Amino acid sequence: MSSGFDWAVVLDVGVGVGVLLCGISLFVVCLALAKVVTRLNGTLDEVDQQIAALSTPVIKTLDHIGGIADTADATVARLGAVVGTLETVAAAVGKTARLGSDALAPALVNVGAALTGVSAGLRKLVGGRRGESATPPGVGNDG
Repeated sequence: MSSGFDWAVVLDVGVGVGVLLCGISLFVVCLALAKVVTRLNGTLDEVDQQIAALSTPVIKTLDHIGGIADTADATVARLGAVVGTLETVAAAVGKTARLGSDALAPALVNVGAALTGVSAGLRKLVGGRRGESATPPGVGNDG
């Protein structure tokens, strides 16, 4: 039964047309993807321009903030040194006060003892005269 018609040619042509249609559809998809990427590229260019416009003030601001931070760090370091010096001075003043207190305490005790002795002597001196002058001569308990 050979009719003389070759079905292999139909099969080959059908496969070829199918591959051609797949290629054309892939080409259309790539064209659509190219349009999307082109729009995205334009958007990214605009974003880059806006970032470039903002970068100069941001850099200046960050430099200014860095300068302020450096100044603050230097000030804190100076204050640390001042506090250390004040602590040293306070310790020296405390030691001097303690030494002064230790030096004056015995002297004050000696002055207190001397005043006590002087006041006791004055009491005896004044009390002895009062005892003699309180009883007139000749008037006593003896008779």
